[in-house]
Amino acid sequence: MGKKKVYFGFALASGMFRGDCEISRRILTSEETKEIISKGVVSCLNRYHEATVEAMRSRGIDVKIPEIPPTVCLNEGDAVLVMGVMGLPRLTGDRHHYTEEEISKAEFEFVLYSVK
Repeated sequence: MGKKKVYFGFALASGMFRGDCEISRRILTSEETKEIISKGVVSCLNRYHEATVEAMRSRGIDVKIPEIPPTVCLNEGDAVLVMGVMGLPRLTGDRHHYTEEEISKAEFEFVLYSVK
């Protein structure tokens, strides 16, 4: 059996899972998230979310944006670490970055979804 993968992204989609499976969901602290990332994750981020990635990095969590995001297909033992952000406004028009004040008011949540 191959090495189990941990993906990192901003969303969860039904198509990430193959067939019938049981999934566990666990909310992580920032420290737990950093520890998992330090062991290596497959980044699913894309350049269109650069402002959110910058906000995440300002909180001390750094995941690279790959040139081409991978297709996620979770098998038994694999997991996806999802970052959700509440409180950041939508960026519209010529605005492409969040202010430090906006980032400080936002709430970041990290959830690990694992396939049993």
